[in-house]
Amino acid sequence: MPTTSSRLLSLLSLLQARRDWPGALLAQRLDVSPRTVRRDVDRLRELGYPIAATRGPDGGYRLDAGSELPPLLFDDEQAVALAVALQIAVTAGAGIEEAAARALTTVRQVMPARLRHRIDTLRFTTVERPATRRRPQADSGVLLALSAAIHAHEILRFDYAAGPPRRVQPHHLVTWGGRWYLVAWDLDRDDWRTFRVDRMVPRTPTGPRFTPRDLPGGSVAAFVTARFQGSGSWLCRGEVMLDLPAATVLRYVRDGIVEELGPDRCRLVLGSWSWPGLAAAFGTFDADIEVVGPAELKAAFARLARRYAKAAGP
Repeated sequence: MPTTSSRLLSLLSLLQARRDWPGALLAQRLDVSPRTVRRDVDRLRELGYPIAATRGPDGGYRLDAGSELPPLLFDDEQAVALAVALQIAVTAGAGIEEAAARALTTVRQVMPARLRHRIDTLRFTTVERPATRRRPQADSGVLLALSAAIHAHEILRFDYAAGPPRRVQPHHLVTWGGRWYLVAWDLDRDDWRTFRVDRMVPRTPTGPRFTPRDLPGGSVAAFVTARFQGSGSWLCRGEVMLDLPAATVLRYVRDGIVEELGPDRCRLVLGSWSWPGLAAAFGTFDADIEVVGPAELKAAFARLARRYAKAAGP
């Protein structure tokens, strides 16, 4: 029979794997009695894990969200993914670099040696474009405050740069060219506006709830592209859907817009000097692509498809 500590880890891993577990099934999986499962659940509760009892013919258990953060359990792949994500976050420009570095140190300290070796072999350097100033970073607290107001559909008041206080209906947070922006309906100007997050100081409390509006252009990506197209000199701009997480695509996009559409799907807007060049840029992502437009981009994809098929031979 496994030791109590290893059995507790096995029990916690099972509870994290699915929402509800019948008590008898847990006992069978752990090869112990239902009474032992009840005692182990009580031990996990004492450690801070919010495990609720579920009703039913057999009764069971569920791992719920709690008010405090108990010790976490990750498998090898999750631990490595977390460490890699923290390394990337150190250069995210979202004001979380110092906290991410501390969290990475904490995670690395408790990793087994075999996992620490995998993490320590990962090294990368972020290089800024020549002749460009270091972009101001958005404060992580401001990002969280804006996200909360967007999620709750609450009117937001904030001080902006050197101007007067603003009142807006916040709709979306987006990144463009390494900066964070808020897309919102400006109540004082009765129009859509974009605001740089690093220039915003939110005021509390937030205002009453509002009904979200439809963005011009049909999507936040199309709207922001139209607003910023004067700041770029690309001759061609196109929009596609990618079967990839937005966070993955963001790591490789500099002068584009990424909009999350789901856990494994996003909208991407890019620019280039030619339509074939733009199609090739979209093709660098190893994922299925759905072209939104324009027609010139679709034609460029067809042209490249014929060219690549010919290059592949019979």
